[in-house]
Amino acid sequence: MTGAPRTVVLVGPPASGKTTVGRALAACLGLPFTDVDSLVEARSGRSIPDVFATQGEAAFRALEADAVAEALAGGGVVALGGGAVETPAVRAALAGLPVVWLTVSRDVALARAAGGSRPLLAGDDPAAAWQRLVDAREQWYGGVATVRLDTTTQTPDALAQAVALELQERDA
Repeated sequence: MTGAPRTVVLVGPPASGKTTVGRALAACLGLPFTDVDSLVEARSGRSIPDVFATQGEAAFRALEADAVAEALAGGGVVALGGGAVETPAVRAALAGLPVVWLTVSRDVALARAAGGSRPLLAGDDPAAAWQRLVDAREQWYGGVATVRLDTTTQTPDALAQAVALELQERDA
């Protein structure tokens, strides 16, 4: 697609589809794709749950902020971890970039995340944990987003096309 931006960022709560939609969007726009969570794991040599368990959330957020900076410097479609927007340096780095906020219903998110290894959703009540995360982060997602899309019922390819069209209209 001509006129595609060099960098597009996806944000949203856990299991909103950032990685899946990001891959589809990258293919649609002919851009490379980077998943920040995967980059953190590759750079640290550890899984995210392991980093959380052994070093804590603050250490993970520091690793994540470095990975976000690296991913943004490389350009393309970048999927952030759900909580990356909590870090002021990450929010500052997103200024001026097209940022897509993916939303999803709680029930669909929990179905998508079932059996996964998301440390902040672990515990006796994943639904309450997910809702607390969304409630705490909505202000940050809204503050950085230039586009908002609900992934509850649409396919990744349809969402990628919608984002591409939105970006094209904004660039026109």
